[in-house]
Amino acid sequence: MRFLPLLAALYAFSLPAWAQELTALARVDPGPSKVSDGWFGGTTLELHLSQGVPFRVFLLDNPARLVVDFREADWTGVKTSDLLAEPGNVSDLRFGPFQPGWSRLVADLSEPMLPREIGMPVDAGSGKATLEIRLEAVDVAQFTAATGAPVDPAWTLALAAPPKPAAPAGNDRFLVVLDPGHGGIDPGAQRDGVSEKDLMLSFAQSLRDTLMRDGIDVLMTRETDMFVALETRVAIAHQAQGDLFISLHADVLEQGGAKGATVYTLSEDASDTATEHLAARHNRSDIIAGADLTGSDDQVAGILLDLARQETEPRSVAAARTLVEGMKAAGGPMNRRPLRNAGFSVLKSADIPSVLIEVGFLSSERDLNNLRDPVWRAVMVSGIADAIKVWRDEDAAVKPLIRK
Repeated sequence: MRFLPLLAALYAFSLPAWAQELTALARVDPGPSKVSDGWFGGTTLELHLSQGVPFRVFLLDNPARLVVDFREADWTGVKTSDLLAEPGNVSDLRFGPFQPGWSRLVADLSEPMLPREIGMPVDAGSGKATLEIRLEAVDVAQFTAATGAPVDPAWTLALAAPPKPAAPAGNDRFLVVLDPGHGGIDPGAQRDGVSEKDLMLSFAQSLRDTLMRDGIDVLMTRETDMFVALETRVAIAHQAQGDLFISLHADVLEQGGAKGATVYTLSEDASDTATEHLAARHNRSDIIAGADLTGSDDQVAGILLDLARQETEPRSVAAARTLVEGMKAAGGPMNRRPLRNAGFSVLKSADIPSVLIEVGFLSSERDLNNLRDPVWRAVMVSGIADAIKVWRDEDAAVKPLIRK
C-alpha cells in the first residue's frame, strides 16, 4: 500500500497526475467502506470508490472536524450507519453534495487527531480506488496548529461565485429572494424518509413559479441540492438588492411539542427557549457542512443586528404579520404563537426585510402529513404568495414614512 506523505501544517496536498485528469463521478461502495478504531488507539477511515478522483483533506476546529473534499463522489444510497457502526473517536459522519462538481465528507472528532497517513491506491485491473486515512491522537496544541481550510482558488471559486443576476433594479421592480433551507451535505431535519432540504427546495420552486406568474421577480439562493453558507445566502440577497428575503424551513423540534406554521423575525434575544434552541440549530448549518468559521467577527455581527433593528425591523415585523394572516387564511394550521423572534444568522441582512418561515415541523405527525400532501402544499404556497403581494402594496405606501 502506497500512502501520500502528509505535510505537517497544511492538509491540502498535490494529487497524483492520474487523479487530476479524472472528471466522472466516483460511486461510493458502502459495503466494504468503514470507520474503525484500533485496539491500541488510532482510527482508520476507509472509503471504497468506483474510480479514483481528485481529493483534499484538512482539519477544522471549534468543534474538531476532519474534512475530505472530492471532485466528485456520488453518495446515493449511502447512510451514516453504513460507515460508522457506532460513535468512537469519530462521533458522527456526514457526506453529500457541497458545491457543483464537489462533494464533501465531514467527520466529527471526539478528541484531537491528526492524519498520519493518507492514500488512494487504484486497482490496475478494475480501476477501483480506496481512500484510506489513518488518524492518531495528538494534544490540543498540535491539533490547533494544523487546522484551517486551505486557500486554493481552484477549489474555493464556487464559494465566492456571485449570484445569478436578477432583474435590473427599477421603480417598478419588486424582487423576492427565496432561501430554501439547508442543502447538499446539510440535509436539515429528517424523518420517515423525508428530508427538509428536498422538501423546502420543492416548496420554494412552487412559490417561485406562483410569484413569477403574478409578475413578481424571484431569485433563489439555491436551485439545486447544493450547500450554500449562511453568510452567502445573506450576500446573495444584498447583492441582488432584494425587496424581501424569505428563508423556508420545516425543522424537527421536540421542545414544547412544536407544531404549526410559524414566522420568525430577527432579534438578539429569543422570544422563548424553544425558539432559542431552534435558532442555535439553524446557525450550526455551516459547522455541519464543514465550513471554516474562524474569520467570523462578533463585533460586525452586533453592528448588523443594530442596523437591522433601526432600518428594517418594522418592515420585517409587518411582513411577518401579513404572512401569518395569509397562511391562516389558507387554512394553516398555525402554531399557537405564530409570530416569534430570535438571532437567526440568515436574517441578518441590514437593508432587506427578512423573515424565516417554518412551514411546519417534521416532528409533528400532523405537519409531516401536510408537508407530504401536494394539495396542502399548493394551498399554502398560494396563501404565502397572496400575503407577499399584500405586504408589497402596504409597504410601498408606508415606506416613505420609515426613517432611512
